[in-house]
Amino acid sequence: MTTELLSWSILLAQILLTLAMACAVYRLLRGPRAQDRVLGLDTLYVNATMLLLTFGIRTGSTLYFESALVIALLGFVATAALAKFLMRGEVIE
Repeated sequence: MTTELLSWSILLAQILLTLAMACAVYRLLRGPRAQDRVLGLDTLYVNATMLLLTFGIRTGSTLYFESALVIALLGFVATAALAKFLMRGEVIE
């Protein structure tokens, strides 16, 4: 009963994360301002990281956890660089 409940919970989480990614892509493409697009991109990489983690839990493979860590690191750097670009107009001083 416990493993079946965990399996269904992970499947539901994956479906909901996919829907959240679709909403983030909508905001990324449709956002009226650049700040909305950056927020959509930030939400997209966080959701992608969580989706990879749920795949890793479901399959038991550590490869998904490592790729989720790489995506999280690159996403944070990209968000910080885009925020600095939007505030100052340049990334490197």
